Amino acid sequence: MGDTPPILRDDTKFASGKIAIFQYAAVALFLYLISGFWLLQVRDPEYYSEQADRNRIKSLPILAPRGKILDRDGRVVVDNHAAFTLILSRENLKESHLYPIAQGLDLDYERLQRRLASFRSRARYEPIIVKDELTPGELAFVEAHRDPDTFPEMELIPSFRRLYPDNGVGAHLIGYVGEISESELNLAEFARYNQGDVIGKAGLERQYNDILMGVDGQRRVVVDNRGRHREVIAMKPAVPGKSLQITLDLDLQVVAELAMENRKGAVVALDPRNGEVLALVSTPAYDPNKFAGRIRSDDWRLLLNNPDVPLLNRAIQAQLAPGSTIKPFIALAALETGAIDDSFRVYCNGGATFYGRYFKCHVRGGHGMVDLHKGITQSCDVFFYHVGNRTGIDAIARYAREAGFGSKTGIDLTSEAEGVVPSSEWKMRNFRQRWHAGETISVAIGQGALTVTPLQLAYAFGGLAMGGVWHRPHLVRDPNRQERPRFAQINPANAAKVVAGLYGVVNEGGTGVRAHLPGISVCGKTGTAQLASNELLRSSTLGQTLKDNAWFVGFAPCESPEIVVAALYESGEHGNVAAPIVRDVIKAYFDKKARQSQARMLAEARRAVPQVGPVRP
Repeated sequence: MGDTPPILRDDTKFASGKIAIFQYAAVALFLYLISGFWLLQVRDPEYYSEQADRNRIKSLPILAPRGKILDRDGRVVVDNHAAFTLILSRENLKESHLYPIAQGLDLDYERLQRRLASFRSRARYEPIIVKDELTPGELAFVEAHRDPDTFPEMELIPSFRRLYPDNGVGAHLIGYVGEISESELNLAEFARYNQGDVIGKAGLERQYNDILMGVDGQRRVVVDNRGRHREVIAMKPAVPGKSLQITLDLDLQVVAELAMENRKGAVVALDPRNGEVLALVSTPAYDPNKFAGRIRSDDWRLLLNNPDVPLLNRAIQAQLAPGSTIKPFIALAALETGAIDDSFRVYCNGGATFYGRYFKCHVRGGHGMVDLHKGITQSCDVFFYHVGNRTGIDAIARYAREAGFGSKTGIDLTSEAEGVVPSSEWKMRNFRQRWHAGETISVAIGQGALTVTPLQLAYAFGGLAMGGVWHRPHLVRDPNRQERPRFAQINPANAAKVVAGLYGVVNEGGTGVRAHLPGISVCGKTGTAQLASNELLRSSTLGQTLKDNAWFVGFAPCESPEIVVAALYESGEHGNVAAPIVRDVIKAYFDKKARQSQARMLAEARRAVPQVGPVRP
């Protein structure tokens, strides 16, 4: 009767177990709170104080405008225009908001997600730029939805968008800007930049990025618990990028672009007296304005898949056979080495046999008796077959390299190509084969393994026209620049003989008469370069796609040159069709020079006339 009922004993054990669990939980909670207090007040008070500040203080970037690009006359070639950029504040960002934001701003949702993921390793207070230039409709969407109750993560900041010339004028030499990529972040030249920065990607924009790019500022604002701005507490103004004045003459650039309209190729105009680039054209071009924000995937895909390769800067990257434009340098090498002299003559009857193979001249009936002057003027292949055979490949290679072929000119643009100057050593190094004398015959007329760029041709002819003085091509004027020209040890008399032949090409019924200009002595050389043998072209459908390339290089005046122009017209078939392109650029140069001279004379005349005031009684 005095024993506790079994049920009551079980209830007491159950209650005491629950009390023990509660006590343990209470102790654990107390220890957790104590450890948290210790972290906040003892171990990392500065860190948690900073985190608390960030909950009420927001940092917003002030984007710096890039420097302008001006032509040689001070005219603006590349400018900026004001725009609004949308950023997402990651402190308020909700994943569920991404899809409606992407829809409202015409953004690719998956691309936006990937962009967000790329910032996950960065500090949360760093904003993410998601769109560079908003249309009026997109601005209206942001203004209507960025309140604290809808999409508080959206922030609008003033920005500047690059404004390039219309129709892609100067696209390849100017380049374009874009957001730095993961691979570029690993390059030494971009070591000081961060993810999300907009940098120069090509052309002058890349070459002089550090000068053109400014330093972003920062605005710190106090926000309430709903993300609304209450007060600006600090402001670090942005530092704009420096402007860049280049040697380009915008008038000549436009004339050259118009001359190349609907054609594939390149034009380069230099001042041989100092190496300044007056015009640099590559066609087809692209519109850099499409890159000024973030280029659309469809636009990028069209550029990459275009068979005409509009992203290729043909002026400095196209490595092609020069055809007969190499003949002046073959002649110079022969004269310098003594392989030929003034008495050397060849009879051309339309072709000649060398080492068991028959080589044709471009004139079927031949040129008759040919000396050096006529050989250059009429571009006789048979004459230069003999000259090249006498001179030898290694002597040709030595003087070709002296003229600037086979190596970069050093122009201040990225990705310049070197071209190829073949020699016996070159063939052994690259193919482990000996050079055959028969191969020299093709090189002597600018075929075979020999390749050049349009810039190299302009540079080489400029040095020849100056009597063996070469100035490095450059696009930016630097008053502190002290670079010395490169001198070649060539006989001025030999150079004069070659230049006399180049005068005959244009002015004595030669192959380049279409470059003739009344009152201006123009020297030049045509070139027609095969991409495949005529027999192959006639016997296949390739004939329509592998037509000969047309070259022409000219300079003026012949006696004391001020401008040298090289033109490549791909698939132009005959060098004489490239001659008018060069003629138009040279004419534009001297027409402008005459106008400027006339304007100066008029201004001086006005200053010389005494100012007569009103007569007083």
